[in-house]
Amino acid sequence: MFDEKELNTLDLSVKQDNLYLEESFSDLDMMSIRRLTPVKPNGLKDKSRKQIFVGHLNLMTPQGPIPIQAPIDARNLKEAMEMYPGAIKIALNKMQEEVDKLKEKQESRIIVPGS
Repeated sequence: MFDEKELNTLDLSVKQDNLYLEESFSDLDMMSIRRLTPVKPNGLKDKSRKQIFVGHLNLMTPQGPIPIQAPIDARNLKEAMEMYPGAIKIALNKMQEEVDKLKEKQESRIIVPGS
């Protein structure tokens, strides 16, 4: 996986000015939202930075679940729940566009003998 040289060059230090407390909210159906609250190294809330909300969805496919996540630009949990469907739809559309681009790229590589 890593050779000794690569392992020695990895920066494994904790970025203490970028710490977040992570909480997860779920409706036990499909919806899941993570709230990341900025904290100081002593664990107290860092009021100089704003909290971050991220929506999550596991899209079930015949090949297995595909994890989808989307940033939600909300001020509080209630707002994040209201914005969740739109944020996830945007993420799904972006994912579909990427899949379509990959398909086009792959199809353009196919060489048909005799043509």
